[in-house]
Amino acid sequence: MSCSRRDLLKNTLKGAAVASLPLSALKVLSPAEVKATIGDSDTRWVFLVDIQKCVGCGFCVKACKIENDVPYDVGVTRTWVERYVVTKDGNTNIDTPLGGRDGYNSDMIHGEHIDPDTITKAFFVPKLCNHCKKPACVQVCPVGATYQTKEGCVLVDRKWCIGCGYCIMACPFGARFFHPTLKVAEKCTFCYHRISKGLKTACVQACPFGARQIGNLKDEKDPVSQTIMTKRVGILKDEYGTQPQVYYIGLDERVR
Repeated sequence: MSCSRRDLLKNTLKGAAVASLPLSALKVLSPAEVKATIGDSDTRWVFLVDIQKCVGCGFCVKACKIENDVPYDVGVTRTWVERYVVTKDGNTNIDTPLGGRDGYNSDMIHGEHIDPDTITKAFFVPKLCNHCKKPACVQVCPVGATYQTKEGCVLVDRKWCIGCGYCIMACPFGARFFHPTLKVAEKCTFCYHRISKGLKTACVQACPFGARQIGNLKDEKDPVSQTIMTKRVGILKDEYGTQPQVYYIGLDERVR
């Protein structure tokens, strides 16, 4: 019986396990630490999220699904918005129904009513692939289907992906998933097909409040670059050493 290289690798690699990852954390970066992540290319695409501006409307999630042909009514998405609700008893409730695609009912969380008088703090956190400078997903891909461009974007070549799942398990941010139709690894690409032509990403264009921005860290005149270099910005899960390139303004310590 003949067997293609793709099928052979897929059957060989299926069922492999990866060690459990540690608990998440965040870190506030100084301008010097940000500069230390810049590579040799003239362009280094980075993402900036201002949590204080996000209202959880879900427009970004909808725009991403439409732009990138992600199944609309399935619980997978390239970008998503999490809601954090902190109550007086000290508990932090987190939910993201359908990735936050349709926004949130202010009185319901996980399908149950929550008394507004018990809430001490609530906020929304957009998440996406962090396009790390040292991406674990690239390191573990056995066939080179996951790779990094000279501008720092981490992409997936669907023609080479064998669906082994190594990259999905290796990503500490939970940003990867199996495409239910194509049966390959899927993730945010920073809308590489758009930004390489001078356009904004679909999610940035759809955000009515400017909570999401993308820019070139190598360009000192870029508003995103200037913000990252002059304001207090944070990153998620610094302890993994992947050097994520999604920066947050107003990042709360409860975010994981």
